[in-house]
Amino acid sequence: MFLANRVPYPPYRGDKLKIYNLAKRLREKHELHLLTFAQTREDLTYVRELEKIFSSVRLVYLPKWKSALNCVAGLWSDKPFQVLYFRSRAMEQALHETLRQHQFDAVHVQHLRMAPYLAGVKYIPRILDLPDAFSLYWERRQQIPRGKLRRIFEQEEQKRVLRYEPVLSAYNMALTCSPEDLEYLRQKHHTDNLRLLPNGVDLDIFVPRSHDYSSADTLLFTGNMDYAPNVDAVIYFTEQVLPLVRKQNPGVRFVIAGQRPVKKVRDLAREGITVTGFVKDLAGLYREAGVVVAPLRFGAGTQNKVLEAMAMGVPVVCSHIGFQGLGIENGSGAFMETTPEGFAAQVNKLLSDEALRRVTGEKGRAVAVQKFNWDTISVQLEAYFREVSMNADR
Repeated sequence: MFLANRVPYPPYRGDKLKIYNLAKRLREKHELHLLTFAQTREDLTYVRELEKIFSSVRLVYLPKWKSALNCVAGLWSDKPFQVLYFRSRAMEQALHETLRQHQFDAVHVQHLRMAPYLAGVKYIPRILDLPDAFSLYWERRQQIPRGKLRRIFEQEEQKRVLRYEPVLSAYNMALTCSPEDLEYLRQKHHTDNLRLLPNGVDLDIFVPRSHDYSSADTLLFTGNMDYAPNVDAVIYFTEQVLPLVRKQNPGVRFVIAGQRPVKKVRDLAREGITVTGFVKDLAGLYREAGVVVAPLRFGAGTQNKVLEAMAMGVPVVCSHIGFQGLGIENGSGAFMETTPEGFAAQVNKLLSDEALRRVTGEKGRAVAVQKFNWDTISVQLEAYFREVSMNADR
């Protein structure tokens, strides 16, 4: 069974993409069931698509207003607000009913947000899959200048997450997506049940198809544009990096592609800067890009935008947030820069050198195929399921 915090469809970004792609491959040899929250009426319409993968699909409706009330009611709690956000008696009931109806070999629990639901259930093998080290995410977020009230909230949430994260020891195994996150959690919480399960990229969708490396007039950023690290990244890039790039390349365009752009992002649109909103065919945008930029200043884990660009054979310039989880040398498909001046200089170097764009892109494609394809990652998850099941049987 997959116990998820969001409906894993449509599989465009983030945690939806991960469960969808893993389950799509595991279904060929296993019987899979899905229990998850629906937070909008639109979520409820995806059951038929999910039933193509899962033998049963059960959605528990949790509207966002009710989640907000959960957080208000939990002001004096010691649990993280994101855990409180997904608190639901209806989910508890649905989970117990599902466990009675089926005899599962193992359960995949997605995200720290869902950890409370099976932390105390010892009779079934359970894997807790963390998208990243959330305490690291909040630690880095505090390094970015914020308003006073927001800074107070973020400090409180980091404290709560650090206190709550040891819940991962209650599971047979806990997974995270990058060596950096794994080592951080291991040092913070002294647990020995952590394993690595990378994020992946769909190599059937993100295919180079003779990328035109002679094109060098477009910089591309992709991602959900209501996600705080992405919002901060494009504002930072537009204000501090792009002007330096344009001193050498005045005609370069900057395309910000992603669903749900907040007002701060929409306000960036002007001559030479395009904010697209939702784009179904991201692969098409990658083909038009000369360089993909990922200047994230806070966050954790690995970034889909970086993996997708590498799979498409497009050179990437990113910060340490997008780079350190890749496990590659600087320049092997992506370059890491952490200052506005260094970032702009590396972008300009790529824009001025077609051969460098080609070599970097080809290296990135090779890394994506070798390390980050969903076929390989799903086999690794299957091995983890077998490991926890065998250990539970002993």
